[in-house]
Amino acid sequence: MEVEIAQADVRRVYRGGFSGPLVSAVIWAAASVASIWGPIWLSMSVLFLGGMMIFPLSAVVLKIMGGPAFLPRGHPSAALAMQCAFTVPLGLLVAIALGSVAPTLFLPASLIIVGAHYLTFISLYGMRLYGVLAGGLVAVGATAMFAAPPLRDVSGWIGAVILLAFAVLLYLAARAERQRNTSHA
Repeated sequence: MEVEIAQADVRRVYRGGFSGPLVSAVIWAAASVASIWGPIWLSMSVLFLGGMMIFPLSAVVLKIMGGPAFLPRGHPSAALAMQCAFTVPLGLLVAIALGSVAPTLFLPASLIIVGAHYLTFISLYGMRLYGVLAGGLVAVGATAMFAAPPLRDVSGWIGAVILLAFAVLLYLAARAERQRNTSHA
């Protein structure tokens, strides 16, 4: 199977991947609430455990919409999708360690890790839009960590808004591609 065909399958099945950032936005909002009204370990737990639920919850969103929610068994991109997903919980262990020492750095560091993981989605989906999403999350996290410490307390909220905005953009991109493919058929 050619790479372009595999990428088109991934875009079609996962509807451009919009459901992942959509679910992520909700989890980031919950982690942000926890960081304001609870101890830092609560925010860490929400983001870590919620992060492990992104793929299953995204599949539920896709199932509710109708159509497939998973790549077919044996699809060449299935392994890459799984590898992309596992980078976040492993990276979050570093953010948790950092946040245990300096709690205000947890959410900014997590944004950098989550943003970096979206770079692999450029190849998985064949969509440069994921590079913009990655850059936005990394920029907010790095700015909050190094250049504008007052952003640390709201960085999780900013990340949630960015993820929600990109969920909409990815959905619209997938819908436009589906309409193009339908009109050419």
